Amino acid sequence: MLYLFGFDRIGVAVSDIYFVDPNPLEGQEGAERGVRLELRRLESGELKGSIYSSRPITVDRPIWRVDLLESVTGTPGSFDRTHHHPGVKGWEPGRRVFDERLSQEPLKWLGERLADLEGVLDEAGVGRDEVSPADVTGLRERTPEIVETVARLLDTVRTADPGGPAGAESATSVRASWL
Repeated sequence: MLYLFGFDRIGVAVSDIYFVDPNPLEGQEGAERGVRLELRRLESGELKGSIYSSRPITVDRPIWRVDLLESVTGTPGSFDRTHHHPGVKGWEPGRRVFDERLSQEPLKWLGERLADLEGVLDEAGVGRDEVSPADVTGLRERTPEIVETVARLLDTVRTADPGGPAGAESATSVRASWL
């Protein structure tokens, strides 16, 4: 499932994810599942036909990522693999940052971060000129709706088959997600 909230020059993409890291950190072995949220650049294209035609929309490079993950074999609601990537270079995320508060109160933490777009940009090393005032206002106003969507998707993930996609149980590397 993919949800996209678009503003002016940025958007928030939210997706479920099932992941088996081929080179896990110590203590992070085994399958993970949960919800990934990315702050992404958006571009609206020129109309390809009449004034009534659909407008092309490009969901471009990520700026910031949050992974609300849990180990598949762990306790649901533990958020034992939850982390964020404050920086992204091109398409590659920076290091995983584990924040105790993020694991303890993930939805509250997420809401606070989304409502502070300028702070997120500063932390990510992205210039504030890459977003517009409409992005800042729009994201702040829609943060409760985005957090509610993440919460619903987390519930859906937890009730899904823990085995993941077909063949995942014996694979050494798997990634099933839009993001």
